[in-house]
Amino acid sequence: MESVLVIGAQWGDEGKGKVSNYFSSKADIVVRYQGGNNAGHSVKFNNHTYHLQTIPSGVFNKNTLNILGNGMVINPLALFNEINTLKSEGFDCKNIVISSRAQLDLECHLTLDGLKEAKLKGKKIGTTKKGIGPCYTDKAARVGLRMCDFIRDDFDKKYFDLLKEKNDEIAQFGGEPIDFKESIAKYNAVKDVIKPLVKDTVSILEKARHENKKIVFEGAQGTMLDIDFGTYPYVTSSNTTSGGAISGSGIGYGYIEAIVGVVKAYTTRVGEGPFVTEEENETSTLIREKANEYGVVTHRPRRIGWLDLVQLKYSRNVNGFKYISLMLLDILGYLDEIKVCIDYELDGKIIDYYPADLDELKKVKPIYKSFKSWKKDISSCREFSELPNEAKDYILFIEDYLKVKAILISVGPSKEETIIRKDLFDF
Repeated sequence: MESVLVIGAQWGDEGKGKVSNYFSSKADIVVRYQGGNNAGHSVKFNNHTYHLQTIPSGVFNKNTLNILGNGMVINPLALFNEINTLKSEGFDCKNIVISSRAQLDLECHLTLDGLKEAKLKGKKIGTTKKGIGPCYTDKAARVGLRMCDFIRDDFDKKYFDLLKEKNDEIAQFGGEPIDFKESIAKYNAVKDVIKPLVKDTVSILEKARHENKKIVFEGAQGTMLDIDFGTYPYVTSSNTTSGGAISGSGIGYGYIEAIVGVVKAYTTRVGEGPFVTEEENETSTLIREKANEYGVVTHRPRRIGWLDLVQLKYSRNVNGFKYISLMLLDILGYLDEIKVCIDYELDGKIIDYYPADLDELKKVKPIYKSFKSWKKDISSCREFSELPNEAKDYILFIEDYLKVKAILISVGPSKEETIIRKDLFDF
């Protein structure tokens, strides 16, 4: 296979950075197709952890081209800072290109994001306040600016016209209008670095496909934050599911050959919204501290819960993945007992669907199956056969329930601490 989509199967933070880095180290091209710098990947290798927000994980391999796709919303100032940080860490970032069709996430969007979230008060979404929602709103309203506008000589005028309207909106929310001269000076200061990276990425992907290049599509966030299929309205503003990879990259239907759902061995969530298997007790605290469950971008403590196979079956259905990467399995070795949600009970009846109605979802009671923990360090395991029987039982049950194959199993944070059950994609 020559094209692989790596997608979060839960609420994000599943460990996609490690999986994407594994595939991207052997790929010719890595494509990020949605979201912006509201999502973070942590990639650990050579005893160092690198944090990415906008740039795909293939940036660490100088022979891999990294595409920021048309489905993204890109903050030029944040991207400039991220590039400089990577350069200071020894990566030249010459292997990055940006779609000319990607939307610009501008200062006015960040300001409006914060103001709108504050106005919601008790009904807040839990946004990262990175301007993502207002930027996608402008895209849908067909008033936003794109990367092709940013690199034009008349960007100043285009930005002035947009900012005039946005400042009126900011004032309506009681905010301080943005000074045009100060703001445009910031963008002009980074344009010389950004401009050479802006390309027609659809033609780049088309050429790569005809040359049989190996392409990895890298999703951000997770399925349950999808604007259509997630726990709306507590979602992001883009399609984080497999359909978003097509519309957000321009690859064309049928050219993605395999989809890998990245699954954390338990469940986490950041921000507001219902969470059926959530726990707030000594077990959740232990997991949070052992796994450092704090947001890469926000540093907020993540909410912790047991693995929810009902939710994952829904995720499998909307994404179409047949393979999973099971992450952070080692963390469960610190527990005495492990629970897995196998059914939902609503109003005294077992239901066979994932409710769209949040009032229904809040009333759902999880039905659990319990497993014994292996109570030992598994970080040195490199073959499935080396795992304790209790860990094998846990994995095999997940595979059987979801009708998928766990092709990668993470037993520690570093790239090397991974069990590769089958080199499925012939990389």
